[in-house]
Amino acid sequence: QVQLVESGGGLVQAGGSLRLSCAASGRTFSSYFMGWFRQAPGKEREFVASISWTGGTTSYAGSVKGRFTISRDNAKNTVYLQMNSLKPEDTAVYYCAAARTIGVATVPANYNFWGQGTQVTVSS
Repeated sequence: QVQLVESGGGLVQAGGSLRLSCAASGRTFSSYFMGWFRQAPGKEREFVASISWTGGTTSYAGSVKGRFTISRDNAKNTVYLQMNSLKPEDTAVYYCAAARTIGVATVPANYNFWGQGTQVTVSS
């Protein structure tokens, strides 16, 4: 099992930046495929970005491509989400998730473990 704890959320003005972190417990972090998702009030949880076990492959939702960057440091058991040029529509609770194996990375049900989430609010 792995436990995930997100941090780095907060209130930022439109056009600003935030970096989210997700720290994982355990010694097998590198064996997990990692993803970031977000959920706004009244909406379904949606895929934001994913990164493969060694970090060699990344994928992004169209709405964040070019603005967000996912990365991981397996030595620190941490995955990051650098968010630039933030927009009010990026406001949501952001979750990191881990999967031992992955089919379709954009589907929340394919992930085995989830963090508690961190709130990101972008003001206009």
